[in-house]
Amino acid sequence: MVKVVKFGGSSLASAGQFAKVGEIIRADESRRYVVPSAPGKRNDKDVKVTDMLYGCYAAAEAGEDFKPKLRKIKDRFDAIINGLHLKTSLEKEFQTIAENFEQKAGAEYAASRGEYLNGIIMADFLGYTFIDAAEVVFFDEKGEFDAEKTNRVLSARLKKCDCAVIPGFYGAKKDGTVHTFSRGGSDITGSIVAKAAGADLYENWTDVSGFLIADPRIIENPEVIQVITYRELRELSYMGATVLHEDAVFPVRGAGIPINIRNTNKPEDKGTLIVEHTCHHSEFTITGIAGKKGFVAVNVDKDMMNSEVGFGRKVLSAFEENGISFEHMPSGIDTMTVFVHQEEFEGKEQQVLSSIKRLAKPDTVDLEADLALIAVVGRGMRSTRGTAGRIFSALSHANVNVKMIDQGSSELNIIIGVANCDFETAIKSIYDIFVTTQL
Repeated sequence: MVKVVKFGGSSLASAGQFAKVGEIIRADESRRYVVPSAPGKRNDKDVKVTDMLYGCYAAAEAGEDFKPKLRKIKDRFDAIINGLHLKTSLEKEFQTIAENFEQKAGAEYAASRGEYLNGIIMADFLGYTFIDAAEVVFFDEKGEFDAEKTNRVLSARLKKCDCAVIPGFYGAKKDGTVHTFSRGGSDITGSIVAKAAGADLYENWTDVSGFLIADPRIIENPEVIQVITYRELRELSYMGATVLHEDAVFPVRGAGIPINIRNTNKPEDKGTLIVEHTCHHSEFTITGIAGKKGFVAVNVDKDMMNSEVGFGRKVLSAFEENGISFEHMPSGIDTMTVFVHQEEFEGKEQQVLSSIKRLAKPDTVDLEADLALIAVVGRGMRSTRGTAGRIFSALSHANVNVKMIDQGSSELNIIIGVANCDFETAIKSIYDIFVTTQL
């Protein structure tokens, strides 16, 4: 069995955390390929190394003396090295970084050095081979990830190594210039390595014991999801649930490799298993609840709308003309409503309304702002009667007025629209009816 393990910044923030990670890796010989992030915060008042690097490079780019900032970064890494009693020296690496900063190597190069340096330390700590991600993760000249070339080169390289450390977050373009994924991109690297290694499992270690049914900022100590499908994860991630970078799903999903979200500080917890398909019955009817605030409902009315061919296309063309994407579009016989992000819409509000009137010639158009969308997701909803009714009942008892409800044909999710001010109350009431009452 082969496992690829990725550790987040909080898992590698200090020598003590490194030691925990070492115990986890050594406890299972199948954990052969390791993807580390840059050191994160050691406490609430601390600064992530990646942010320190951004600040240091900004000083260099502005022509300021950046060396004191760079020394502070080196001190962070030296503290880890000394705390682990390693003989690792990063003198040459920091000398190279200083030279490249002086030559304006770019902010992406600067940001990537946290993972690069942590990878060197991790490889020495474990006795694994170090593979620079710039040598095996490729982007084209436009910065688009080259999946085919990466998989070919990385697979060949990994076959030569029984155990290796590959830093997350970055790769290189054809000219050798370092290019990074978006923040949280180490998740993506882990997924890419898992596919290239033909891994049986991709373990993503972080500071939570898996994917939670609801936001812990709203629900106190929410239950952990034991098993979730990729489709369910996609629905929840899209609506704001964040544990795993959503782009990390695609490489392993295509290869049929499950992901296991685990907690570095509680390695005994099983965490959440993310799979393509499962016959595992969820403990609850729903798998998870997630949502976002800040939407506008654009309500378009026109008599006999349903018999006018192309009416929906005309309305949506008004949004397309102005570069605005829509979230949901529930409709009736003579009405349709388009939900869009309020922040994006406000600056182009009048242009969009004018375009709708010009293209679709509706009877009336009105707006309702300050709305929130909540997704209730779960594969168990397909086989359970009365799910929508229980949601309405829970919201009614909580005095929450439902502005919109939309269920996909897959019966995997139900989207509910409520006022921003009712957002937290709505999530609490739905959680209570489906989870708390079943415990």
